[in-house]
Amino acid sequence: MIKLVYCLRKRADVPAAEFHRYWLESHGPLVRGFAQAIGARKYIQSHTVLPALNAAFAASRDLAPAYDGITEVWWDDATALEAGMGTPEGQEAHRRLKEDEAKFIDFSQSRVFMTEEHEIFNYP
Repeated sequence: MIKLVYCLRKRADVPAAEFHRYWLESHGPLVRGFAQAIGARKYIQSHTVLPALNAAFAASRDLAPAYDGITEVWWDDATALEAGMGTPEGQEAHRRLKEDEAKFIDFSQSRVFMTEEHEIFNYP
């Protein structure tokens, strides 16, 4: 499978609690509504927690501050991704999702990239 990984930072003018609430309660259902149009098979939001521990990890390694969360979106393969994004419905979905993301995400401080997983272990 092909996976989009989107590392998010909230807009400075959006409080953290509101960022997480909007992302989960408003944006998540919007993505679910467009899943078929874009050909996505799976969508997960991972909201950042434990800010003090995150800050300690970052400081111990001289890293940038933690992202506010990560979104992961899966497609069966690159062909399915291209098919979903190549239709008028997929392009409209992409436009609407980006428009909604602008309400709570700082695009200049966020990162997005495509990946392919390589499982190292999966203990039962």
